[in-house]
Amino acid sequence: MDYLDLPACTAARGTVRLPGSKSISNRVLLLAALAAGTTEVHDLLDSDDTRHMLAALATLGVGIEDRGGNRWRITGVGGDFPVKQAELFLGNAGTAFRPLTAALALSAGDYVLKGVARMHERPIGDLVDALKQLGARIDYLGNPGFPPLHIHPATVAGDRAQVRGNVSSQFLTGLLMALPLRRGTTRVEVVGELISKPYIGITLAMLRRFGVEVAQEGWASFTVAADARYRSPGEIWVEGDASSASYFLAAGAIGGGPVRVEGVGRDSVQGDVRFADGLALMGARIEMGPNWIEARGPEQGRLTAIDLDCNHIPDAAMTLAVAALFAKGTTTLSNIASWRVKETDRIAAMATELRKVGATVEEGADFIRITPPEKLTPNAVIDTYDDHRMAMCLSLASLGGVPVRINDPACVNKTFPEYFNTFAGIAQ
Repeated sequence: MDYLDLPACTAARGTVRLPGSKSISNRVLLLAALAAGTTEVHDLLDSDDTRHMLAALATLGVGIEDRGGNRWRITGVGGDFPVKQAELFLGNAGTAFRPLTAALALSAGDYVLKGVARMHERPIGDLVDALKQLGARIDYLGNPGFPPLHIHPATVAGDRAQVRGNVSSQFLTGLLMALPLRRGTTRVEVVGELISKPYIGITLAMLRRFGVEVAQEGWASFTVAADARYRSPGEIWVEGDASSASYFLAAGAIGGGPVRVEGVGRDSVQGDVRFADGLALMGARIEMGPNWIEARGPEQGRLTAIDLDCNHIPDAAMTLAVAALFAKGTTTLSNIASWRVKETDRIAAMATELRKVGATVEEGADFIRITPPEKLTPNAVIDTYDDHRMAMCLSLASLGGVPVRINDPACVNKTFPEYFNTFAGIAQ
């Protein structure tokens, strides 16, 4: 379907069971593949990104068994992929492309990694440079600094690498996940500010579940010991996706609520649960349990604008940009430079689409500033840029009592194929 027309709504209430976290799902799949032993993975996200990872791992010789009901059995290879030559297509899945690049670059095989056109526009040079410091041999098959890549068997090299921290946390995640394959003590130093620290927190938590402890000096350096080995935990459950939770929590805040999300809560390892704090600053009423979060609108009146540093919630911050349409005053979201190197240039895309519904928007290198209109413009036609989060975020505009058309709604298949059906179940 080329487009989806969302009817005008003014209220939202109900309960949503979240799909599995994309960030956790693809980390778990790769770690289970690299570990010694067999891992039963429960509640795995069913999406384009996880399918790309599963297909790549199967091509590399990992035992993959679909057990039904989003349960998978992964038979690990003990740190050494049996297939030494392969060409892998990874779509636009950064959570698959970056960690697989690192793991394969420190192995003894010959591999080509490709993706869709947008993936070939997403930078990877900082990760490649760091891997080369550790003996990797990687050629660019297109523009220097970008995929596609040709990876050759690694050589023996140093025990220290530096990586910039201000472009994408996935570069450091990839390195950390690959270092136990080296069988030697290795230190990674972060140059400059590390963005999206909570995503590194997810990586460290997942490494711990698979038996690898990483020594930290704050967020500036990370050391993996020579005896580090991945071991299967036997079974692992994937949390609900905290980034996906943001759309429904925002709907509850905008449409009165209550809207409850289940599958993620106070005990989550995902930084995006702190999106709820941003909503609370806007006046939403938030309740939280160990595995659920609930949002309602303000006690009286409407949401209020905020000025927020969003380094800790880079993906969920996009939802705050749309919530700003319903807030009194001008909202400024800063420290979001990473938006520009995601599935699309999300700062530019968000500014363009918010203007279509009547907002006044200012954008900068690392910020966006939104002033809502008196009334939203009806019948806006929203472009989604093949970006799942653009589609899901902008669906919330329909809660302003105006119909909205979403172009290319199928882009949500990247992380949440049932999103629009789920949204329709709470929007009234």
